[in-house]
Amino acid sequence: MVDGGDGQPPLSTKTSQIREWRSIVTLIVFVITNVVVLFPFHVPIPIPRLLAHGFLDALSALRIIAPRLEECHDEEKPIKQKPYVVLRFPLNFVTAPLIADLFLLAILAIGKTEVRGGTLGTDNINPLDIMVFFLSLAYIAISLDASGLIRYLAFRVLKWGGDNGPRLYFYLYSFFFALTSFIGNDPIILSGTAFLAYMTRVSSNIVHPRAWIHAQFAVANIASAILVSSNPTNLVLVGAFHVRFIKYTANVIVPVIVTGIVLFPFLLYLIFPNQELIPSDIKMHELPDELKPENKEAVNPNIPHARGAAAEEERELADSDVDNETGKLLSLEEILNPFLDKKGAGFGGAIMAITLVTLLALNAAADKLGEHPVFWVTLPAAVVQFCWDVALGWRDRHKTRELAAKGREEIRRRAEEKEAAREEEERRTRANDPSHLTASHARLSHDACGSSRASQDGHDLQGKTPLDSTHASQQASSANLNEDLAEKQDAAGSEEHALREKKRHLARPTLVSQTKVWYEWLQETFPTATTVMAHLPLALVPFAFTMFVLVQALVTKGWVPVFAHGWDHWVDKTGTIGAIGGMGFLSVVLCNFAGTNIGTTILLSRVIQTWQQIHHENGIPISDRTFWGTVYSMAIGVNYGAFSAAFSASLAGLLWRDILARKHIRVHNLDFARINLPIIAISMTVGLVVLVGQIYIMRGDQPYDGGR
Repeated sequence: MVDGGDGQPPLSTKTSQIREWRSIVTLIVFVITNVVVLFPFHVPIPIPRLLAHGFLDALSALRIIAPRLEECHDEEKPIKQKPYVVLRFPLNFVTAPLIADLFLLAILAIGKTEVRGGTLGTDNINPLDIMVFFLSLAYIAISLDASGLIRYLAFRVLKWGGDNGPRLYFYLYSFFFALTSFIGNDPIILSGTAFLAYMTRVSSNIVHPRAWIHAQFAVANIASAILVSSNPTNLVLVGAFHVRFIKYTANVIVPVIVTGIVLFPFLLYLIFPNQELIPSDIKMHELPDELKPENKEAVNPNIPHARGAAAEEERELADSDVDNETGKLLSLEEILNPFLDKKGAGFGGAIMAITLVTLLALNAAADKLGEHPVFWVTLPAAVVQFCWDVALGWRDRHKTRELAAKGREEIRRRAEEKEAAREEEERRTRANDPSHLTASHARLSHDACGSSRASQDGHDLQGKTPLDSTHASQQASSANLNEDLAEKQDAAGSEEHALREKKRHLARPTLVSQTKVWYEWLQETFPTATTVMAHLPLALVPFAFTMFVLVQALVTKGWVPVFAHGWDHWVDKTGTIGAIGGMGFLSVVLCNFAGTNIGTTILLSRVIQTWQQIHHENGIPISDRTFWGTVYSMAIGVNYGAFSAAFSASLAGLLWRDILARKHIRVHNLDFARINLPIIAISMTVGLVVLVGQIYIMRGDQPYDGGR
């Protein structure tokens, strides 16, 4: 029997509730929410202009924000303002599930039971424990990445691979696979994606980076299936089915490694066979002597402004469409002269190794020592790592502050030089551009022509000839023009004074500006700790909790039992092979349509738990082979499903896309799906075929009895 844990009643298998209107609305809301997660957008909300300005002015009066800028008006062509301003409210993976939960609470479709189950946990799935475990372990892994270890190791792999394209492709593929299985996919995506973006940019004969970046993304998510700690989806799964960490790894490691071995030749020879993608001989630019590691110390990228104007110049050159050598040289320095904090890397590696070994040992001994939350191990380890990062930052604060100040001064000086050059160019343009004189002369000619036509038959009223009148008009217009120029100069001086006053007014301290100052102080004083905190996947927390609540709503409203009965019919018809193939297919597809792979794992775990309860109530046991084949095919599917059809199939996919965009590599939605389709097809086929063989060799048809 599948009890709810913590004294909760067993799972309900009743489906009669689905006829109630609140149950129907719950399902509709769940589907709509997942569509929004898949296709995020902004909702324009009109707000009365007076109300919006009043609110901003109130914040400004309280010194929270800077005074708002007044709209500029063209005196000659006044612009009629609309009576409202438009606020663009984001609907994405954070806001959509939260709004869905609030809506269901408002219509009383869910209540205390669902909220408690989705936060504190029920049915052996404990969201709070999972989130604390994942974030604390993520801190250690990202701190290890911030030490520069991953980029340094990638640089060593680059040197070993040399200029042979296929060999370097294999070395990097193996490197990312091995490191992901140890520290998880997020740090690999953080550093590895940026490294590949730089590497492919500074190569003269790699036309497009798709072969390298897609292989890295795929292998990072394949290898994340090996250890429980490598992906939060694995944490959900082992908690739902009481799987020991070492047993989980023992059951998935063979299919995962075989997938990694078989996939590589497919990538190299079938999916990316083009020489423009993986050249047989890679031609890399050379660093000049003054930038080589032996002549220039590597700069810590965690210190703000540490690279001075070079980082800003690199961004500007990357933004431009010009294929320039300067930009490539700056990128080349990033990968061929990498920063490495040896003490930080050594300490972080030791903390990570000790934490993982302790986790495996305590989890394996749980039958004797009792069950304890896994974050009891990871949270103290993360605190130790954080204290180390803070202590080292404080020890080196004078050096890091000096580097930041030097870089900031260099950026300021460069900005002033650019501004002075721009102003000089504007002065020259104003001095040489006769456009204002051209307009005056055009009006003068027009008046002269009019006067000539009006007086062509004789003298005007003052007895002057048309030629005399024209000459007089020219003199008067010239005098007026000089007066206009003087007035414009005075007006320009007044406007410049007003602008200076406005800048002074805007420069007064506010809560927002002071927060930026404090944050920059933290960056300069504790660069590693601040960088790690900024890169923690904190957005996962509200998303996971709200998705847990939504899935719990499907459970209590009878929809999960409906899905479980459907699954039971499928397995009855197709047997163990059908269970493995069907669950693998479902998990990959639902990653794209059920709130990323985390939401999919939550939903399918509930379905399998209810399926167990159905068989317990019927007195017909599930075979050991079929049950564990289903569970481990889901484990493979929710990890592999990250590289399938949509970026939102995983939070790692969203992170990967954003990093590439910052490196000026655009991967469109259709390209992502088109390139990944053959990769996911090969990977899932290989992984599930190996799993089928393993299940038939290692397990029998005896009833499932709760063994692992």
